[in-house]
Amino acid sequence: MTLIASAGIVIASAALFIVLSGFAGLKTFSLSFSSFVDPDLKVMPAQGKTFSLDKATLNKIEALDGVANISKIVEERVVISVDNKNVLATLKGVDSNYHKVTGIKQMVAQGSWLENNSLQVVSGWGISNELSFGVLDFSRSLEIYVPKPGSGQITSVKGAFNSINVVNVGLFDINEEMNQKYIFADINTAKILLNYSEDIISALEVKFQPNAKETSIRSALTNIIKDEVVIKNRVQLNDALYKMLNTENLAVYLIFTLVIIIALFNVIGAIIMMILDKKKSLNTLFNLGANASTIKRIFFIQGSLMTLISGIIGLVLGLIIVWLQHTLELVMITPSLPYPVEIKVWNLVIVLLTITILGLIAAKIASARINKKLLQSL
Repeated sequence: MTLIASAGIVIASAALFIVLSGFAGLKTFSLSFSSFVDPDLKVMPAQGKTFSLDKATLNKIEALDGVANISKIVEERVVISVDNKNVLATLKGVDSNYHKVTGIKQMVAQGSWLENNSLQVVSGWGISNELSFGVLDFSRSLEIYVPKPGSGQITSVKGAFNSINVVNVGLFDINEEMNQKYIFADINTAKILLNYSEDIISALEVKFQPNAKETSIRSALTNIIKDEVVIKNRVQLNDALYKMLNTENLAVYLIFTLVIIIALFNVIGAIIMMILDKKKSLNTLFNLGANASTIKRIFFIQGSLMTLISGIIGLVLGLIIVWLQHTLELVMITPSLPYPVEIKVWNLVIVLLTITILGLIAAKIASARINKKLLQSL
């Protein structure tokens, strides 16, 4: 009975660590895609879609301690049309520094990144598939439409929209959502389409130097930029994704903690069976002068040690399995993609604390059955 109870704790603790390591790997893997296109800091208008940023202000920002590169962004929802097929997308006009602020060039799966001051675009795979266009297809140029600003009655469809013809020179592949949402163009092309002046932008993206202090850069940006802006870091830009991953991680932890609790019922049963099995020895100890609390402490310590040692063995077993997956890539999601796992000290601490706390509770519950009346009846 003791061996069965110990085996249950070993398996449960190993399973909890393996699952937590798997979710840690999945979290890092999922966030790695967003890190390619998300800057260290993004400055956006607090109200409306745009704000003003002149050359002198840009120079001050570039000179800040800890800032490696900055990139101006113009962003707007547009309609992309090819051969009478239309799709809504987000046009992101970027300057020549954009690939230095983000790793977007690494995500171009086909073709190349766009040239400066050109009528070129780089589209997502999802948009490309929906409109059935490829790379450098000069016979089927893309037409981008955006509503003209202003007020009054619309007299014609052409009068209601600004439009521009562009050539797709590359396709990027980041994730399903971004592939279906974004199309990149030169910032000057976007400004012409949107009738924006030179100083008007939708966002400013900032890349840090190594060991830069985010709080000091945030404060400096707030002081330099005259318009009211909102500054977000990479986590804040992906807060929904972070919340979803953390919620899933918590849910899995609670489910496997329940498995450990069920396994600890075997520990309680094993301690009770030991009490019944050793009833003659317990009666002798009681007659020799040992009180109920002393005997209770013996079984409490025995149950605690059994749980703790079994938990440590399970933790070591789980650590070995995770290390083998990380090193030898035993389980594959696709032929070229191993299931991501990540060994974190925090997960080791979580599993050990969970096993220890629940084990102490189980040992306390089981040893509580020992009292003076029970010992006298043995």
